[in-house]
Amino acid sequence: MPVAPVGFEGINRYWDKVHGCYAAKILPGEYYVTLRGELITTVLGSCVSACIRDRRLGIGGMNHFMLPHSDRSDGWVASAATRYGSFAMESLINAILKNGGRREYLEVKVFGGGRILAQMTDVGASNIDFVRRFIAMESLQLLAEDLGGPHPRKVVYFPDSGRARVKKLKALHNETLIRRELDYRERLVEEPVEGEIELF
Repeated sequence: MPVAPVGFEGINRYWDKVHGCYAAKILPGEYYVTLRGELITTVLGSCVSACIRDRRLGIGGMNHFMLPHSDRSDGWVASAATRYGSFAMESLINAILKNGGRREYLEVKVFGGGRILAQMTDVGASNIDFVRRFIAMESLQLLAEDLGGPHPRKVVYFPDSGRARVKKLKALHNETLIRRELDYRERLVEEPVEGEIELF
């Protein structure tokens, strides 16, 4: 198994028999960057994943994030949500740059933001709006997106080539994904963003 870049030792990695390579599986709130020969995968409901790579070197990664949500009316929602989404995107981009990528060669694909529970507020739409605004504001090259709709998605990303595979999950046979996202959402409301970072 390739050595994980510094800081990613805790990510779940395994041999993927279907694709014949090592894989990293990320959960809500995680991100991973690979330097060579690995795929990165996740399952998304209302969360969004950005797949970003340096197109020259094939160094790239994926994040998995959800904006925090609250019924408070004191302005916390917009400012904290923006800070959290920016933190998730900037953490991934900075990890790529730290491992040799160059900002001018970055390309992006984004996925997720589904409305998987009709009775919930449409947090997926907020995630989609955020990631599109971030990409435009940072002048990043967006190559593809598969966003919105009623279905969860499984995403498999190959940073070496930039190829991404998306499978819509028409039937959700268990509550694992929904419970995972609800738990993650509750944690975001309670926990502050860990720190401020800037793109370099």
